[in-house]
Amino acid sequence: MSKNKDIGQYRHLAFAAVGGFFAGYAILCRSGLLANAQTMNLLELVMNALRGDVVAVLLHIGALVLYITGTMLTVFLPHYLKVDMQRAAPLVDALACIILCFIPADANPLLGLYPIFFAMSIQWSSFTGAKGYVSSTIFSTNNVKQASLAFANFITDGDRKHIEKLLFYVFTILSFSFGSMISYLAVHFMGTRGAWINLILIVNAYYMVVCEEGYKLNELKSSKIMQNQIAM
Repeated sequence: MSKNKDIGQYRHLAFAAVGGFFAGYAILCRSGLLANAQTMNLLELVMNALRGDVVAVLLHIGALVLYITGTMLTVFLPHYLKVDMQRAAPLVDALACIILCFIPADANPLLGLYPIFFAMSIQWSSFTGAKGYVSSTIFSTNNVKQASLAFANFITDGDRKHIEKLLFYVFTILSFSFGSMISYLAVHFMGTRGAWINLILIVNAYYMVVCEEGYKLNELKSSKIMQNQIAM
């Protein structure tokens, strides 16, 4: 795999499956809440504030703080501690899965999603796309938008480069959907402990990160060899 020029896209698709699993798991296990992003959390924060539900507001603020903290750590850790976030992100995902398995099924739904809020903020900021395309691995809105634009542009000008872009985003959406399908089966048979199954997807994603690093290293070595040959 480390010699495959498309390894970056495979890594991207692998993490899209991980993101899809977390999204499906959150909805299935925690009262239909989506913890991969902040839109719903912020909306419910406002609604609960208007209702005067102080406890709910504090829980939503906690989720927001976790999401912001995770995002900021993807800047601080590489800068101050030289942490490789593409290696660290799947480890955070795996830790989130383990914690989820020990949160009781009857726990407060929002509190039960705290590990996902944190892990997904880390993943989103650590992996921003592949092949020159900006694409999220934790939700599908922009991926659907970009696929639609690519298809529309192909219809209007006939340039086949739009087909490549279309396929990239379509496969990302399909990978995300695959992960959510796996979450459905995991939760159906194992309940909240179904989060263990996502570890399989995470291990695969981590392997893709290692392979991509190998590919880049091989490309760098080849480039240096060519430069030396030219210099001679």
